[in-house]
Amino acid sequence: MKLPILPLFLFFISISVFGQKLEYSTLTIPDSLKQNANSVVRLNQMDINITSQKSMTISSTQVTTVLNELGLRNLGLAEHYDKNRRITKIEATAYDSFGKQLKVYKRKDFKDTSVADGISVFNDNRALYLDYTPITYPFTMVFEVDTETSNTAFIPSWSPSDDYLVSIENTSLSITYKPELKLKIKEVNFSDKFHIEKEQTANSINYKATNLIAKKREELSPGFSDVFPIVYFALENFHLENVDGKATNWEEFGKWYYNSLLADTEEIPEETQVKIKQLVGAEKDPIEIARIIYKYVQDKTRYVSVQVGIGGWKPMLAKDVDKLGYGDCKALSNYTRSLLKVVGVPSYYTVVYAGQNETKDLQNDFASIQGNHVILTLPIDKKLVWLECTSQIQPFGFQGDFTDDRNVLLIKPEGGEIVKTKIFAETDNVKTTKGSYQITENGNFIGKVKIISKALRYDSEFGKERMSREDQIKNYKEEFDNINNLTIKKINLNNNPKTIEFTEDLELEAEGYAQITGGKLMFALNAFDQSSYVPKKYRTREFPFQMERGYTNEDEIEITIPDGFIVEAKPNGTEQETEFGSYKIEFNTISPNKILCKRKLVIKKGFYDKSKYENYRKFRETIAKNDNSKVVITKA
Repeated sequence: MKLPILPLFLFFISISVFGQKLEYSTLTIPDSLKQNANSVVRLNQMDINITSQKSMTISSTQVTTVLNELGLRNLGLAEHYDKNRRITKIEATAYDSFGKQLKVYKRKDFKDTSVADGISVFNDNRALYLDYTPITYPFTMVFEVDTETSNTAFIPSWSPSDDYLVSIENTSLSITYKPELKLKIKEVNFSDKFHIEKEQTANSINYKATNLIAKKREELSPGFSDVFPIVYFALENFHLENVDGKATNWEEFGKWYYNSLLADTEEIPEETQVKIKQLVGAEKDPIEIARIIYKYVQDKTRYVSVQVGIGGWKPMLAKDVDKLGYGDCKALSNYTRSLLKVVGVPSYYTVVYAGQNETKDLQNDFASIQGNHVILTLPIDKKLVWLECTSQIQPFGFQGDFTDDRNVLLIKPEGGEIVKTKIFAETDNVKTTKGSYQITENGNFIGKVKIISKALRYDSEFGKERMSREDQIKNYKEEFDNINNLTIKKINLNNNPKTIEFTEDLELEAEGYAQITGGKLMFALNAFDQSSYVPKKYRTREFPFQMERGYTNEDEIEITIPDGFIVEAKPNGTEQETEFGSYKIEFNTISPNKILCKRKLVIKKGFYDKSKYENYRKFRETIAKNDNSKVVITKA
């Protein structure tokens, strides 16, 4: 008897899909979610259950389809743990592009590693991670993790989007909690552009979003957290490092922080107290006393980390730092604070979100555990002086771009206070360039230049003095990449940490700087400070744009042309004043064989609507064009 055709067909189909997850097949991803995406989050589900002030469980499942190699960075196949945070389940399952299961990875397949550098103080802080190398693309990874912890001070924030170039098919967050713990919620950047569903009861809250297309990162865009929706959570009554805490407001939180985490860490050995008092001697000025203590700490200690959450939130005992000579940002800031206390100079342990490329504020209306770094603050004559205690080279009182212009939390015995760190204006961040050069008959270049950098410009330049000669030369060839065949004949550097000024005296030579055509020489007059930067052009821009920090460049360059030559054609220069800054460049003949190039560029700090981007782009285009203005000289 013959089998009916239809059942036989279904029989083979059933065999072919056995062991497959059709919902993980890339064929089921809508085309709109593949556009501009390196990966697609098929499902990102997190369930948080806070059963008491000292008990929280987190269960998360993330299903990610990685479309290409660039999407690997979005897998995140790792989970941290420590003495107060336990991983109860960790598992990953890989599927091919058709949803066929490739391999299941159990806990034993994950590598167990320290999250720090092996120094003993951090041995309790570790992570499990899967070192996964795909065979082919695309593929799908299901990553499941369950954790439980007694620290309820850290409730994960939630954003419907993971990153640029990542699409989201389904994402959700659910939190259940005891009402008496008082869950605080702060929603940021919510708008109609992101359709987010929300449900809330007396003891739970849920967020959900679906089908969010990947966004391209645009040049000069603000940070991810300034553009995309984020929800922050915190308990008013929490538990941290075996201590119950309360954070109704920053004043209350700061008082708890000081009494619970700092007050019993300040002891300094008697021998060190005597040494410190001898170093200070008869000095009465608190600034000078602090300068002495700061140098002592720089000479005696080294740092081993810059992140607050690693190693716990309670700093090492000051006496242990004194004995061991090392510590993380918490430990070194607290040690410096304790030494200053010995000689009667008050200072405040200060929590901050640190980072050079993207400033991030502590939220002044959301008292909770925040920050990733600690510095020290001195209240001197109604002003605040900031100390970066992890650096052995940072000048006293100069914080640089690692912690500038952002909200920080001062931890005082009487309570916490949110203040703003120093804002460096465009008039502070100044680079002045004064130089001269001569062009020979055969087009060669012989010149010298003096460059003085102040404030944040100092911060980006003073590291040159610690470079090898070889690296210095390489650096200058990159800096003056508009001068071909460059030879650095002399380098003289001077670092003044008191005035925060870095001076570079250079002597330079280059063959063939000027182009020779028909007996005429043509070359760019502005040899020492050319800006070729022009932002990318967008047909339709989506995001606002931002200049994180302002600055000023002032230049004066004297150019000598060969004897027997005259100027045939010279640029006129230009001047522009815009809301983004200003630009002026002029080329003046000061004698028959000398031209003076004077230039001033000011870029202002600012946050601008996307509609103004093209105006800024054209402003930079004008700068690039005129900075490269050329002169033509010929024999008389």
